[in-house]
Amino acid sequence: MTDLASNIWFTSDHHFGHKNIIRFSNRPFTDVFDMDEALIEKWNAVVGIKDTVYHLGDLFFCPPSEARLLRERLNGRIHLIRGNHDKGADSIRDAFEWIKDIHELTIDDADAEGGKQRITLCHYAMRVWNHSHHGAWHLYGHSHGSLEDDTHSLSFDVGVDCHNFQPISYKTVKDIMSAKTFTPDHHGRN
Repeated sequence: MTDLASNIWFTSDHHFGHKNIIRFSNRPFTDVFDMDEALIEKWNAVVGIKDTVYHLGDLFFCPPSEARLLRERLNGRIHLIRGNHDKGADSIRDAFEWIKDIHELTIDDADAEGGKQRITLCHYAMRVWNHSHHGAWHLYGHSHGSLEDDTHSLSFDVGVDCHNFQPISYKTVKDIMSAKTFTPDHHGRN
């Protein structure tokens, strides 16, 4: 794994500014201010200023002016995959490296087939994705930990409700994936 990969983080579903998410997801915060402050502290405890963050949706649930102020307090260069609550993100587009609905990421990793690890990033869980039969990973959010993890599939929920309310590193993702019992399907290969 390159130094670049050690500075890559994945996360989803912070819902900054969303009062009702505390109740909906049974979060251990007294109010939205307490939640937002704790989430910022946990984010910045692991993400460095120059690190790369892939946020898989539902980052903010507040007006764009408040979202911008919150964004300015978060470390890292954020790439945003749109979630169902990110409609206002385009109005602060300059706060992100880019905003997309889905993204296929390739990371240099000597342990991966061909030295490249493919990862499909989407807010929503998929059963299959590009190269899923050949070892590509899929990371998603949206479900707030309500979907049972499939130990035979190279996908899982990177949302904060599943990971101590903070982003997880590429290394952590790699460790989780290597514990799965995925069997590649090499159909179509000679």
